[in-house]
Amino acid sequence: MSSGIKTLAWLLLIGWIGGSTYWHVCQIKQLCDGPLGSTTMSAYTIPPLHIMDGDNLHLMSAMNFGFKKSVPDPNFANVKKELDSLAAYLKSKPDRKLILTGLYSSVEQNTTSFDDLGLARADAMKQYLIQAGAPAGQLATASKMLDLSFSPDDSTHGMEFGFDSLMIPKTEEALAAAEKYEGLFKPLDLYFKTASADYIKTTDNQKFLEEAKKYLAANKDKKLLLTGHTDSEGADDENRVLSEKRAQGVKEALVKYGMMASQIATDAKGETQPEASNDTPEGRKANRRVSIVVQ
Repeated sequence: MSSGIKTLAWLLLIGWIGGSTYWHVCQIKQLCDGPLGSTTMSAYTIPPLHIMDGDNLHLMSAMNFGFKKSVPDPNFANVKKELDSLAAYLKSKPDRKLILTGLYSSVEQNTTSFDDLGLARADAMKQYLIQAGAPAGQLATASKMLDLSFSPDDSTHGMEFGFDSLMIPKTEEALAAAEKYEGLFKPLDLYFKTASADYIKTTDNQKFLEEAKKYLAANKDKKLLLTGHTDSEGADDENRVLSEKRAQGVKEALVKYGMMASQIATDAKGETQPEASNDTPEGRKANRRVSIVVQ
């Protein structure tokens, strides 16, 4: 091979190596500066936690909880103190409602039973706050799809907090009427008149039971769970017994209605899972209930 051809071959080889290196470093890794149209990607960091309810509540933390991409359960490790304070605030303010809006991106996959990943994330936050002592009746969930950013380890913040006023119905009849049928897998509460063992019947809870009866007849492996609850008046052990009696009373009524006893399970929570604050008469009425849901 002549020296001229060798020189041309070496030049072509060096050019190919240089071009490949530029493409990998500048176009794929985007590590180059300069006016060639490349953009430097800034790393996304989860913003600080900031929860406000007017002048009444102001929770801040330099840290935050995060959600991994396509995962509904958050990592609470860095902000448990703030979230526990939020639960305590709700317990002390029975007239305030917290709306938890779960955020999700179109690039994420929803592998949960919820309609979208945002609702699953909002419910996970709701369950944490309930365990921390927040009354369930003061928590609502919603979802919103956004073009979320993710950190290098595929984490995002994924939650908005909003507050509203909460008006608790003053009578058991009004509480029963406020319960709306949204599906067999969403809990619905049954309420009782004072000193009565019979739950107050409404159009919505009767629709729930009609649909549950048909569903259970077609799905023998499924059950209807009845969970009894009480207010905080009286001793803990007495309230647990009372809540079990309420659940058992509803079970007996549903067996007479035509449901199989073997497909009805009961549980007793006593005063441990309040729907509203026990500090008001309305809140105590809201807590005396039996929750029903298909599982």
